[in-house]
Parts: sequence; structure tokens; C-alpha cells
Amino acid sequence: MFHTIALGLLAGLLIGNGLPHFIKGITREPYPTVFGPGPVPNLVAGWSGIALGVLALVPADLPAEPVPGWVSIAVGVLLFGLFHAKGLAFGRK
Repeated sequence: MFHTIALGLLAGLLIGNGLPHFIKGITREPYPTVFGPGPVPNLVAGWSGIALGVLALVPADLPAEPVPGWVSIAVGVLLFGLFHAKGLAFGRK
């Protein structure tokens, strides 16, 4: 069960961080990343975060332990949502 929770939390963190970057990339709005604030770096960073988050779910045994797995994913998305909402993201003022 521990690996399901850990991988679910990791997936939630990656997806939660990837979503704002992906959205800013497809709407062509500047948003800071390590590679620059342009739409293409944001799109690539967002897509990468979402893809890596989904890949983290592959070894997680969600069908056998759905409640802890989905709760940990939700907590991970919430944590990075709060991180972005509080303005703590890289380069934000």
C-alpha cells in the first residue's frame, strides 16, 4: 500500500504542476519556467509533467487499493495547486 500512496502522491504533484504550465502554453500567456516564460516552453513543461505523472501511475496498484491511491493523487494535485495559488512558483512575485 505504501508504494501506491507514494506513487499516487508523486503523480498528483507532477500533474498538478504540469496543468498550469500546459494551460498557459496553449493559451499563449507568459508564465515562468526554468526554460523561459514563453508559450512553447510552458507547453512542453506542462505536457512533460502530465506525461510523467501518468507514467508514475503505471506501477501503482490502483485497482487493488483505489481509495489510498486516488486520495494521494488528489492531495498531490491540491498541494501543487496551493503552491501556484500562493504565488510560490519559480519567478512569480
